[in-house]
Amino acid sequence: MNVKLRLIAMNFFQFFIWGAWLLTIGAYWFQNKQWSGSEFGIIFSTMGISAIFMPALTGIIADRFINAEKLYGILHLLGAMSLFSLPLIEDPVTFFWVMLLNMIFYMPTLSLSISVAYSALKSAGQDVVKDYPPIRIWGTIGFIAALWTVSLTENETSANQFYIAGTVAVALGLYAFTLPKCPPLWTKTGSKSFVDVMGLNAFTLFRQSKFAVFFIFSLFLGAALQLTNAYGDTFLHDFKNIPAYSDTVAVKYPAIIMSISQISETLFILAIPFFLRRFGIKYVMLFSMMAWVLRFGLFAYGNPADGLWMIIMSCVIYGMAFDFFNISGSLFVETQTEPRIRASAQGLFMMMVNGFGALFGSFTSGYIIEHFYTMPDQSKDWPGIWTAFALYALVLAVIFPFAFRYKHRAADVTAIQH
Repeated sequence: MNVKLRLIAMNFFQFFIWGAWLLTIGAYWFQNKQWSGSEFGIIFSTMGISAIFMPALTGIIADRFINAEKLYGILHLLGAMSLFSLPLIEDPVTFFWVMLLNMIFYMPTLSLSISVAYSALKSAGQDVVKDYPPIRIWGTIGFIAALWTVSLTENETSANQFYIAGTVAVALGLYAFTLPKCPPLWTKTGSKSFVDVMGLNAFTLFRQSKFAVFFIFSLFLGAALQLTNAYGDTFLHDFKNIPAYSDTVAVKYPAIIMSISQISETLFILAIPFFLRRFGIKYVMLFSMMAWVLRFGLFAYGNPADGLWMIIMSCVIYGMAFDFFNISGSLFVETQTEPRIRASAQGLFMMMVNGFGALFGSFTSGYIIEHFYTMPDQSKDWPGIWTAFALYALVLAVIFPFAFRYKHRAADVTAIQH
């Protein structure tokens, strides 16, 4: 099997694991266990807590001590054990700790998979900017496949979603040991400074204004992504309480409707090389912010009946909102950092997005929704919620062009292949 096919398989299973439960855990939590909403917000914070330190830590380990593909496999095998444990839990507190353990194992695999893919492609003489996005598409296809599998087997509210995810995690963990070698590169340098010895090289990137601003806005955009993950599926489920919408397709199969977002990703991923070369990371990230404004704004006015087209359009726009920030951001980090700290830098990027960004999005949105958009009968003012999120993204879009002064050069993008 050639390198591209091997990396396609890795990406497919990587995101199948996440897709099997990420958007449907809310239905399991509320419909199956009937646990409280405030506790659910804490569950989603596990992604942020783990991503604050694990991607950066494992990036340091991969840069210095162990092949990235081996560490990647070990983490997936450990994650599978925690996934298999979740259905056995009968109280939300224990569920939180086991889910946190699962996220400690899973979150760093996101950045490690990127490091493994980039290393394998460059070793094979491939152009990463050109060849990686079509490979990454299969991660999105895996996410979609997982959503459809869970939805069509009627496991959106069932504990079986965790068994499905765990089984795939075992398969990927074993498969990882067959992937192309991605050895540590730190030992090839002679530096013995304190920063090098402690593996803190990537954090020195904050000394550069372009990286400092980039990482700060990565945090804010990571919060926007968290809002979609936490509330999108629950938003559609809530329409079951309105007779006029209860029998609509979007309410019966919300996970399938939400999967349109991931289908859109596959299209926008292919557009990334063109947009990066033509406009540069600054404008690509700006396009992402404007897409988030539309994503939330269309949700604010959509409904599963005559407003279904707005929900579908919101899902289509999600592809640009996610890819133009997440995938392009990882490519920016790859082009602008030294080879010996790239795994650490990818971990740092993941920490800002899925760590601090997720925590900021979880806790802030939870507080705002509870105190300003929850009715006395505990129903949610969804138009108000999505409008507030849209305004948040709009503020970011207005400030970003003035704060991020990086000047695009086409040579920076093409340099990644050398």
